[in-house]
Amino acid sequence: MAVDFQHKVPAYKPTKGEEYMNAKQLAHFRKILDLVKKELSQDIDRTVHMMQDEATIFADPNDRASQESDMALELRNRDRERKLIKKIDETIARIEAGDYGYCDSCGIEIGLKRLEARPTATLCIDCKTLDEMREKQIAK
Repeated sequence: MAVDFQHKVPAYKPTKGEEYMNAKQLAHFRKILDLVKKELSQDIDRTVHMMQDEATIFADPNDRASQESDMALELRNRDRERKLIKKIDETIARIEAGDYGYCDSCGIEIGLKRLEARPTATLCIDCKTLDEMREKQIAK
């Protein structure tokens, strides 16, 4: 499931000479994160209720296997969403601590466009690229 971080929130348009990660920008990204977290929480609640409602015991082994497969897929998706909620909570804590928008690795600005695409980003594009290259080398 791809998460649309821009859902219902228009992209931030900085004014000329505007300071990076000022109060308006922080509020903008906080709003995006809060909306996504709320939607993910609602999806998780819906899944729990759906699974309770559809907990039917089928006599046919094929139907039962299909239902179990569907439920396993739903649970896997919800686990990914739960991890994303945790990452959103960590990002909100970074906003509150004044660390948001700066690369964890090198300390430079991550950039508004990158944060618009992925508000939970903790690395600038250069450090993320290097990180991914290292992962590829280790995987081989």
